[in-house]
Amino acid sequence: MRRFAASTRTAEDAAREIGTEVARIVKSLVFVASGAPVIVLASGPTRVDERALAATLEAGAVRRATAEEAKAFTGYAIGGVPPFAHARACRVVLDEALLGLDLVWAAAGLPDAVFAIAPADLARIAGAEVAAVAR
Repeated sequence: MRRFAASTRTAEDAAREIGTEVARIVKSLVFVASGAPVIVLASGPTRVDERALAATLEAGAVRRATAEEAKAFTGYAIGGVPPFAHARACRVVLDEALLGLDLVWAAAGLPDAVFAIAPADLARIAGAEVAAVAR
């Protein structure tokens, strides 16, 4: 784990502090699908396609969690949500584009802390299903 004096809360902030490209930053985004929490792990510059996510989850409706919901589900504030070790059991989906990278950086539970990991290891440790959910 690496900590920085400046915030790594956004993908752009993290990339600047680490000295890497934004594509290597993993965003841990919290969604609610049919009332249940879902964490999507996606590359920094991408956006999650909520229709693709709903189809992957076989859920009728998917929406971004509020900041309060994200903290209640995961135990972490937005900007520091790690890809695993959440307060509640959360389904985790890793966008397949991350697997094209050799090394990525993810939040480590604080808005100024990150860790490096190979995407395949991240998927395994997070218990994530891999799907095309971002563009």
